[in-house]
Amino acid sequence: MSISFLAFIQNLRAPELILIFLVVLLLFGAKRLPELFKSFGKSIKEFKKATSDIENDVRNAMNAEDEPTHSPRTESKQVKASTPVVEAPKDDEIESKKEDV
Repeated sequence: MSISFLAFIQNLRAPELILIFLVVLLLFGAKRLPELFKSFGKSIKEFKKATSDIENDVRNAMNAEDEPTHSPRTESKQVKASTPVVEAPKDDEIESKKEDV
């Protein structure tokens, strides 16, 4: 429906716009016409604001995905640094312990 509506809007020329304006003028009257266009302008402004807010949210989400805060490599290094390191006994120490037994 929206695609056909957009195609309709693109094909409007001056005579069609004047006819639409006259029909709106007859339906709503000259006194209510300024109020109608004022509310129409406000709704367009709110729509643009909501659209820009959504675009900003999407951009921020995409930027957050591009720059991860914790990579698996960083997390594994942190875990390794916090665990105590135990060195394996050297061959000389093993042989000396065997002699003691």
